[in-house]
Parts: sequence; C-alpha cells; structure tokens
Amino acid sequence: MSSYTTISSDKLARLIGTANAPVVIDVRTDEDFAADRRLIPGSIKLSHDNVPDWGGSFAGRSAIVSCLRGEKLAQGTAAWLRQLGVQAETLEGGFEGWKAAKLPLVDTRKLPPRDAKGRTVWVTRARPKVDRIACPWLIRRFVDPNAVFLFVAPSEVVAVGERFGAAPFDIENVFWSHRGELCTFDVMIEEFGIATPSLLRLALLVRGADTARPDLAPEAPGLLAASLGLSRMYDDDLEQLEAGMLLYDAFYRWCRDATTETHNWPTNKVKA
Repeated sequence: MSSYTTISSDKLARLIGTANAPVVIDVRTDEDFAADRRLIPGSIKLSHDNVPDWGGSFAGRSAIVSCLRGEKLAQGTAAWLRQLGVQAETLEGGFEGWKAAKLPLVDTRKLPPRDAKGRTVWVTRARPKVDRIACPWLIRRFVDPNAVFLFVAPSEVVAVGERFGAAPFDIENVFWSHRGELCTFDVMIEEFGIATPSLLRLALLVRGADTARPDLAPEAPGLLAASLGLSRMYDDDLEQLEAGMLLYDAFYRWCRDATTETHNWPTNKVKA
C-alpha cells in the first residue's frame, strides 16, 4: 500500500509528460541496469553512492526515486534527498513494478552519447516549424529532460553533429528523420518504444501539420497555424522552442484528457 513517501506507477504515469512532472531518478545498480537498459520515461540515471554530492541540485523540487524494486536503494536515496531539501518519494515496486504494469519504457540503446554533464545533444536546421519543435518537446518530456538542442544552417547540420557530438534530426539521410509517410516525431515515438494512445494521437496531428495532410486530423491545421505564428513571433530559435513547449504541453493534455470535451455557446432565447 502507498504511503506519504511512496507513489504508485499509475499515478506517476499521469504526471510524466506534463510541464510540472517531478524529477524521476533511477538509482538501480550498474548490474541491474545492465540487465535491462531501459528507463522510465523522463528519468535520469544517477548513482545512490554519491547522492550527497548531486542531491542538492534538486533542492526545492519534487523527485521520485526508483531502484529495482523500490526497496533500500530508493528508500535511502529519497531519505537523503529529503535531508537536502528535496520533496522526494519512492516509486512503489520500483522499476520492476513499473514494468509489470506494462507501462512504456525508453530504449536507451537508441540514445546518442551523452556529454560531460550527462546530457544528450541534438542538432537540426534553424528556423524550426512543426517537427523541429515537436521532437525537442518529446525528448525533454519523455526521454531526456536535460537535452540540449542546437539550431544551425541546414548545410551545416551533419558537420556540426560530427564536431560537437550532437545527433542530427529532421534532415534527409540521417537516422532521426522522416520514413515514408511518417514524420520524425512518429519515428522517435516508435524507436524509443514510448507509444501510448495519447502520444499516437498527438503524432497524427504533428504528421498532418508537418506533411501537408490536414485530412489526417481536423486539429492539424490549427497546430500548423499556431506553429507558423510562433515562427513569426520569435527571431531566436531557442526562445521559440520554449514557447513551443507550452504549445505542445497543451496539445498533449488535450490528446490525453480532453478529446471528448466540447464547448457549446448557449443559445439566446428570443422572447416573443
């Protein structure tokens, strides 16, 4: 049974992907992680051995700690984090409990190498519109919350990727790109193994807006209009990305929670 210092997998699953999601910290041993290199979406892999060194960086934030089964490593790490001013809980049942609930897990074998600060680095064309905002949103909300995104001239994307250890995306002839009728957002959901009904619904909107297929979903033209509007509002690509994060947060919550909700303006009754 859950206590005030634990959280169930179902409850955590409702928080992941939202703007106010807690930090999810995986403290499985190296041996346990080697046996299954997948991660709970949005989680960070850290060692319990040196929690006093890194724990303070999360002070004032909410965190969920997971080990293999939610026992000593998670409990001890969470207790240390609370000493350091973190609102820390443990995941009930840990990684194994999450897996038993058949909830999505990120395939870390598909991740690019991390930099010295443990972040994945990605590079794409400057002046992003749809896919090049949707993909960073997906990565930061479900794959690597600390991911770095570089926006450069189209002709320099591959070369910058090679020189700066960044994974190129949404350009031709690279791994993270369109495949057939699928856009890069679709490909990332599939490759990372994080398909959920909500993300697949959002992917349909992104594909319709990104590939001139408004017939795929009636909301796709609205997403395209909002995306093009943002690209005119911001000259700085990183500022546009931050604004776009809020846009995709809203579309994701609609896909997950509000697709059946309607807004009907009351009809005025005219007195005879």
